[in-house]
Amino acid sequence: MNLTVKLAEPHEAHIIKNLYPLYLHDLSGHYGLNDGLVLNEHGIYEDDHDIQTLAQQYDVQNIWWEKPGCLYPFLFRADLVPAGFALIATPPHCAPGVDYFVNEFFVLQPFRGTGLAGQAAVQVFEQFKGVWELHTNRAAKNITGQKFWRKTVAGYTGQNYHEALEDTFNGSKLVFRFNNNI
Repeated sequence: MNLTVKLAEPHEAHIIKNLYPLYLHDLSGHYGLNDGLVLNEHGIYEDDHDIQTLAQQYDVQNIWWEKPGCLYPFLFRADLVPAGFALIATPPHCAPGVDYFVNEFFVLQPFRGTGLAGQAAVQVFEQFKGVWELHTNRAAKNITGQKFWRKTVAGYTGQNYHEALEDTFNGSKLVFRFNNNI
């Protein structure tokens, strides 16, 4: 399987937007419906009750293509088929002292357990040098995600990273920080 990781162009935005509801559905398995994710009365994972369709939710994602040089939407493909995405933010959209924040990271289920996710993460990290931060759900339901990030970040940094449970802008999370510029 040939993996490509590239910045999604505006004409490819619809691909990430199509994958995004699948990502939110996956997250609901980790968070439930009352701990970070809200399934509104229209069947959309969205805390805005005015959002009634996925088409309306699409517009929320437009910001990722409106701030080049600040927000970076990466698309993963496996043999030309969309396989996932990463949304990377830079200041002012991340904590002080952080250069790059993994806002979202998603790999479709058929590609999990193949090594693709770890390869994609490393390719994303290699795009930029500096202080990186990512958060994952600390709940026991997300042990697979925690193990994935621990293994991926440890392998990428040669064990030179910081991991801690911290209160974040989005609640209590398992936080990983590293500097790939050393």
